[in-house]
Amino acid sequence: MATNRWIALTEQNPGHSDWYIERFRAMAAAGDDLDGEARLVDTMAPRHARILDAGCGPGRVGARLATLGHHVVGVDIDPILIAAAQHDHPDVTWLVDDLSELDLPAAGITDGFDIVVCAGNVLTFLDPDTRRPVLARLREHLNDSGRIVAGFGANRDYAFDDFLDDAHHVGLAPELLVSTWDLRPLLATSDFLVAVLSTPTAP
Repeated sequence: MATNRWIALTEQNPGHSDWYIERFRAMAAAGDDLDGEARLVDTMAPRHARILDAGCGPGRVGARLATLGHHVVGVDIDPILIAAAQHDHPDVTWLVDDLSELDLPAAGITDGFDIVVCAGNVLTFLDPDTRRPVLARLREHLNDSGRIVAGFGANRDYAFDDFLDDAHHVGLAPELLVSTWDLRPLLATSDFLVAVLSTPTAP
């Protein structure tokens, strides 16, 4: 049976989710800039876009995008994180779901998304056996011109080349590869990847 690494972590340390929530609440209260991912996604999105925050955690990215006028659905496997998102940002749709089994039409959300954002090292917490299925399911939730924006760090047991190979395998191609959410160049020594993926159109 596939084991999501975030779930395994929280089973080993039951207080981890609460610590994670309070960490970002404290950073927000201190005035730290927590909106880098949302700024990039907002520049890519049409106004009032439909955006799926995949692995949304307590809602930091999705809530900011909703404030900017987008229609956001956030999904996370951790019910504690979703409860925090619902408490802190009640005007956004937040759902508990496993990305490896994601089927939003079955939940009544039938329209495709302009952008799927997957930030916060979410992809590195997946069971390796579910990486391609998750990317395939995210692709299925895009509209015809939609794009996926994913970011995660190096040295987390998911090599950047392996990720791009997985994306290719499920019919996604990179439009842009950079090393930060503010678009610094991707170098051989970069310790973070931000990838914009889309479905190639036939020539």
